[in-house]
Amino acid sequence: MAISAEPWLDAARYKEPFPKHSPFAGGVVAVHVSFRNDSGEAMKVTLNRIRLNLRVDSDTLQQLQPLSADQVADAALRPKGKDPTAHRRFPIPVGSGVKADHDKNWTEVQTQAQNAAIPTSVIAPHSTVQGLLYFDIQGQLDLMFSAHLYLPEIIIMGKDQSLTYFEIDLSRSGA
Repeated sequence: MAISAEPWLDAARYKEPFPKHSPFAGGVVAVHVSFRNDSGEAMKVTLNRIRLNLRVDSDTLQQLQPLSADQVADAALRPKGKDPTAHRRFPIPVGSGVKADHDKNWTEVQTQAQNAAIPTSVIAPHSTVQGLLYFDIQGQLDLMFSAHLYLPEIIIMGKDQSLTYFEIDLSRSGA
């Protein structure tokens, strides 16, 4: 299994999948992840267990869960959009945010987020699966200088055998 991850830290990266309302403007960072299975056995990635680990200071590690497409739409359409380059205080409110009305714009962004996300947790033998994971960092891009993507569980299907965990240093990918 080969895994690559690249955080999208430039607003221009979001223009194609999100032409009108970017989650980046709402403080969300997307991480493009690619899983390549070179083995002859199917593997399953437990997507809901993936975490973005951020070092806030020498004593504080923040672990963020990936957002759902609904949460991405909520963030992208937050009232008074946040400046992604502005510095904010901690802690990051996990899973919080004002619920936007579920109007046409919300549905459009939710669909775009779903379409750009990792489409499946199962990687067939000799194949690649790729897509976006979304994390609400409240626009604090400086935290990406210490970011690690933690993948605690990849299972060889049919054997219930787990591979070792993966931790990818995102600070080296241009953050």
